Amino acid sequence: MDQSDKKLNAAKASLEYIQDGFVLGVGTGSTIDFLLDLLPNIRQKIDKVVSSSMETTVRLESHGFEVTTLNSVGDLDLYIDGADEATKHLHLVKGGGGALTREKVLAGAARKFICIIDESKLVGMLGKFPLPIEVLPMAQAFVARRMVKMRGQPIWRENFVTDNGNHIIDVHNLQISNPLELEGRINQIPGVISVGIFANRPADVLLIADGEGVRTIGL
Repeated sequence: MDQSDKKLNAAKASLEYIQDGFVLGVGTGSTIDFLLDLLPNIRQKIDKVVSSSMETTVRLESHGFEVTTLNSVGDLDLYIDGADEATKHLHLVKGGGGALTREKVLAGAARKFICIIDESKLVGMLGKFPLPIEVLPMAQAFVARRMVKMRGQPIWRENFVTDNGNHIIDVHNLQISNPLELEGRINQIPGVISVGIFANRPADVLLIADGEGVRTIGL
């Protein structure tokens, strides 16, 4: 079973959590793309859908969905997204696609947050995947210097601008032994919009697809 099959299986497993009349939030990324292609099959269950990125919005609209805003719906019944890394404690690193801030907002607004991954994303400790940080353009160098003091290696994601008009710094060589603490420390740096550690608001359920099927961690 190749990685694409695993991602598809994880996406299929998440459909079981979508109930009639739900206001659904949808993330961004290669695993979520499989989910987006499946959603038309259960269109009748979804009352409203909110997207975490322009990329996802375009894809949803191509399937005939009318995408609404979080401001107009209030809380989400369910948010489904992928991750670049995840631990058994349901802590995540996200932002490889650059949508981390909007993803974090939707996760925070959701009554339940389902994260779908293939087994390659499950790690013992976060940090092997470079940690994305969305920053104000004027603060890019300042935040990078702060990350060097934290023993990270910051690299500007060149020729990339977020949907919010900001820049991304990818921080390499961090060992994130205390995700909750590090998320708070980085968020306190002036100019940081959002950091790709999801520990303050972790996933509620992790669906992990491997060669045997899909296993569940969480509620």
